[in-house]
Amino acid sequence: MNDDNLKHCFDVKLILKTVFHSLAVLLSYSVVLAGCVIAFNLTEEERRIPDVDNIRKFVTCFLTNWNYSFQTIFLSLALAYDVLEWLNKHETSIGTKIRYWRDIVFTALVVPFTCFVTGMFWSVYTIDRELVFPMVYDAIVPWWFNHCVHTNIAVVVVLETLLQPRRKPVNFKLELLINTSVSVLYAVVYYSIYFFAHRWLYGVFGVMTWWQVCLFQLFIWASVFFFYWIQYPINRMIHGSEPEMDVKEVAKEHKDYKEDERITEKTNGIVQTESYEDRNGSVKNPDLLSAPFATKSWSLKYRLIREQFENSRL
Repeated sequence: MNDDNLKHCFDVKLILKTVFHSLAVLLSYSVVLAGCVIAFNLTEEERRIPDVDNIRKFVTCFLTNWNYSFQTIFLSLALAYDVLEWLNKHETSIGTKIRYWRDIVFTALVVPFTCFVTGMFWSVYTIDRELVFPMVYDAIVPWWFNHCVHTNIAVVVVLETLLQPRRKPVNFKLELLINTSVSVLYAVVYYSIYFFAHRWLYGVFGVMTWWQVCLFQLFIWASVFFFYWIQYPINRMIHGSEPEMDVKEVAKEHKDYKEDERITEKTNGIVQTESYEDRNGSVKNPDLLSAPFATKSWSLKYRLIREQFENSRL
């Protein structure tokens, strides 16, 4: 066993991340498989129920399912990177790309949409569950499935935030572009279903007037952006500020080294190092210093020398 593998064996944080991502990936794909089984096993009588028919026809158009897809993709990338870390391949080209997109997907999509879905779903559910999850769903959707797609997703975000520091965006412009594009695209898909199929996927929109719907949509976009933005201050509160002190110290030492070993050119073209002691008066060998006017042009040297002789009392 080499030193890197031995180090990994005692890396508690890596062990926790690997176990967490493995269990989360297993649960995610199990829930996806269970959802497919539920959709294909609907009876003819259940399909006649309008709310149930919405699930069957527009299963890919619910924001809950979009968000769960984002989270499944992220967990798959995270587990793949964990495996590369155990194999000491995480600094390779493929490892760098996986880490880059893992963080992009998490910060731009998983965090903002998970926070919105969990917060909005349970808020409306508490007020009137018929507006977001009608009671008729209980006959076909198990209670644990409901919690997996609306509750456990928040647990994943919390645990990932505790285990992995993400104090600032990896690529702010790209993350903002992805976040905004998905928000607008979902709005287009959602309202297109209403205009062409004449039904709301979520009943809460059906009790609003159009100006209330517009305000609510603006609130949705603002909430998604807020959750994207707030994750970084929260992450810095948990993991501390960016550890830039080491970089600054290295830069300072490098600068001091350059100053203490300043290079000057002598008239004969020989390069001589001028030490810190030389510049502060404690010269050990004055002959090693640069000659007077060595860095000036000959015409300037001549004028300066002439002025010294003309002003001399000799």
